[in-house]
Amino acid sequence: MKHSIILLVFLASFAGFSQNNSTLSQHYEAFYKQMKEQGDVRGVINALTHLNVLSPNEARKDTLAYFYSNSGQHAQAINLLGAEKDTKASNLAVEVKARSLKALNQPQLAVQQFDIMFSRKPDIYIAYDLVDLNLQIGKTVEAATYIKYGLEHSTDEDMLPFYESNPPYQVPLKAAFKYQEGLLKYNEDKENIDASIKLVDEAIVMAPNFKLAKQIRQLLLNQKEAGNAEKAKLTPNTTTPKEN
Repeated sequence: MKHSIILLVFLASFAGFSQNNSTLSQHYEAFYKQMKEQGDVRGVINALTHLNVLSPNEARKDTLAYFYSNSGQHAQAINLLGAEKDTKASNLAVEVKARSLKALNQPQLAVQQFDIMFSRKPDIYIAYDLVDLNLQIGKTVEAATYIKYGLEHSTDEDMLPFYESNPPYQVPLKAAFKYQEGLLKYNEDKENIDASIKLVDEAIVMAPNFKLAKQIRQLLLNQKEAGNAEKAKLTPNTTTPKEN
């Protein structure tokens, strides 16, 4: 009899907990929907966090990480999803990890996620990111592969925005790949600056408003002039002094 009473109490407690858990889930589902309608990102994150605790699942976690990343909270997104390469992760999870790791200046880790994205669905904009990341970590062969893909598959209508500039501007994606080709040439042979400048010049012809390319061109010219000046100092003066 005593055991039966204990069992009944336990079952009643469990039923009450389940009912309470269900009620809370319904509450936060409604709260999540309302916050989305209001465009309240903080509220959405709060609701998803509670829902993920009450009823965890991968899709919900990926969505929460997306909202973290989209609001600039990249470290929180990575803390939630992890930074490891996971070929079985959802498309959303891989994209969030790629964008967040890039924003956190982790090119070695970010390039792994972009590689997965490109392998699942080749894309010229992903290729541009892969060139950028591979150049940062010194992988020139991989960078060259994606530059070739980008130049072959981008059209004159494909544009790349540069939001960090003030004011923001955009250039044809072909021009951006040509500019990256100039950077690649410099990384391959830092002594042949003229070849790099030639490619950057081609990018500027395609996009006269390409501010970043113009800045890099000037830096390359400055480096060339500094190198020439240094060589002039090291060259011995062979001029025979005139006799009195």
